[in-house]
Amino acid sequence: MKVITLHHPYQREQIPDESVVMVLGFFDGVHRGHQAVINEGKKQAEARGLKLAVMTFNQHPSIVFKKIEPGTMKYLTTVEQKARRMEELGVDYLYVVEFTSAFASLAPQDFVDQYIVGLHAQVAVAGFDYTYGPKDIASMAQLPSYSHNRFEVVRVEKQEALGDKISSTAIRSALEAGKMEEVTHLLGYDYETEGVVVHGDARGRTLGYPTANIRTPQKARLPKNGVYAVEFEVANKTYHGMAQIGYNITFEKNREKSVEVNILDFDADIYGEQVSVRWCHYLRGEIKFDGPEGLIAQLNQDKIDTREYFEKRGA
Repeated sequence: MKVITLHHPYQREQIPDESVVMVLGFFDGVHRGHQAVINEGKKQAEARGLKLAVMTFNQHPSIVFKKIEPGTMKYLTTVEQKARRMEELGVDYLYVVEFTSAFASLAPQDFVDQYIVGLHAQVAVAGFDYTYGPKDIASMAQLPSYSHNRFEVVRVEKQEALGDKISSTAIRSALEAGKMEEVTHLLGYDYETEGVVVHGDARGRTLGYPTANIRTPQKARLPKNGVYAVEFEVANKTYHGMAQIGYNITFEKNREKSVEVNILDFDADIYGEQVSVRWCHYLRGEIKFDGPEGLIAQLNQDKIDTREYFEKRGA
């Protein structure tokens, strides 16, 4: 898959000179609803012998429209994670458009002319609620009139699960509640964050539970604070572990939030490694103990619970 970053106005030579099926959306999380849209695009592309292209943005449109500070916006997937999911789904070209004020000011017809026709789309595929400007004049209902018969329009209807629309909003709500099985069901895969292993205070080693301290990208959205059964991937190998998101409240006050993973059946120095944490199951909330003895007893139980979870899961 080729990733092409576009800054408005883009240069014509950036665009591959071949016709494509273009799938449109922001795709935060690349969840099951998004996958249905992309798979429809793939079906259309295969039927016509065309390449499959997807257009997304480098940041959420609300950063421009609502003047939200970019650093405060949390995403289900980084652009890099999104790209890997797209490649797995068979996308040939991923256009990452930088969502700037200049791009946001495009009239609907200009957007269609420059970013659908201009990118050689023979078919435009999007979800039923996709917009490219004010929704009363730039919805999927109006897209055929803007096309002027230069491309076909395929609309994918609402995808539902658990009695409601599959959406990034629903996934964020489930993350905030620690409902990881619901998150997995809506995404179609376990929720994953990435980061680098950094030095911590090494207190876990003195307790018999050494942890890998993970520096997570600022833009990544973490589940609610607490302890989780996780899959931990490092150097292309996956291990079971138990992870805590929180503030280490037993030993210190006013610490920054941290992500720490005790990796089961593992004893290696991995400082500086790029790693992935897949958040499978919420075990419990963060607890303040009177001393190390109570914490160790709870960690012993967490370890038992983690092993039992993965045994039942069959992983």
